[in-house]
Amino acid sequence: MSKARVYLALLHYPVYNKKMDIVNTSVTNLDIHDIARSSATYGLEGYYIVQPLKPQRLMVERIIAYWNSGQGYQYNPDRQKAFEKVKVCDNFDTLVKEVEVLEGVRPQLVVTDARIYPNTVSYNHMRRLLSADGVYILLFGTGWGIVKETMEKADWILEPIYGPGSYNHLSVRSAVAIILDRLCGEKWC
Repeated sequence: MSKARVYLALLHYPVYNKKMDIVNTSVTNLDIHDIARSSATYGLEGYYIVQPLKPQRLMVERIIAYWNSGQGYQYNPDRQKAFEKVKVCDNFDTLVKEVEVLEGVRPQLVVTDARIYPNTVSYNHMRRLLSADGVYILLFGTGWGIVKETMEKADWILEPIYGPGSYNHLSVRSAVAIILDRLCGEKWC
């Protein structure tokens, strides 16, 4: 559906914990796998895991290598298709610069959050933007959300995902799947 070139990034720092302290969260294997599969399913240009801690980055790189060329590739070549565009980088600025070099233009930043901000837009609005040419990074946070300073750098902030009840704390991999379907999936409603 999308004509735009869309990248996804999962930010592990700087994010908030439940006390609103700024922290670095740990990478989880399920997030690597499930978000890679969602990114491939919806035809994204790449999936970046932003993690400043070197031991965490090395772990991610080993997992990527396992599925791209190791025993994982031999066991399940289909998984390699999901992992071929997964990369890890050490910070948000590096991610933006890398995409800018790849694409030749500064990418527009689309951030997600469970809170409303002044520049919050609907999924329908963002879907219309993605139907035209352009380069975008969809930035998802871990923990209890992306820090205010990063949110303020966003060109667009997507509205929260609401269920029928008051509970609102999806896993990031669930939120990614829902949002990618709303923005890049088949139009069904």
